[in-house]
Amino acid sequence: MKKFKIKTGDEVIVIAGKDKGLKGRVLKVFRSKDRVLVEHVNMIKKHIKPSTENPQGGIEEKEAPIHISNVALVDPKTGKPTRVGYEIKDGKKVRVSKKSKEVI
Repeated sequence: MKKFKIKTGDEVIVIAGKDKGLKGRVLKVFRSKDRVLVEHVNMIKKHIKPSTENPQGGIEEKEAPIHISNVALVDPKTGKPTRVGYEIKDGKKVRVSKKSKEVI
C-alpha cells in the first residue's frame, strides 16, 4: 500500500493545472490511482438520467479527482504551499511543515 503525506481533511492548494492557486479540503484519497478529491476543485458536469429519486434528471456539477502531484499541503502559519517532514514529539510521529517547522 502506498503511503502519502496528504490525508483526508487536510487543507491543500493546487500547484498545477487549470485550477492552479485554488485552496480546498481533501474529501477522499484514492491510493491505488495516486489521486485526491478536493472540495470545489476540478469541477465537472455529469448528466443524470431521470430516475425515481430524481424524476427530472438534468446536469449535476461535482468534483473530479486530481493527481496528488498537483496539490501541496498549505502551511498553517503562512497559508502558502509547503513540503512535509516528520518529527517525533512526545513519543508520537507528527507531520511538520518544512517552511515554518509547525505541526500540521
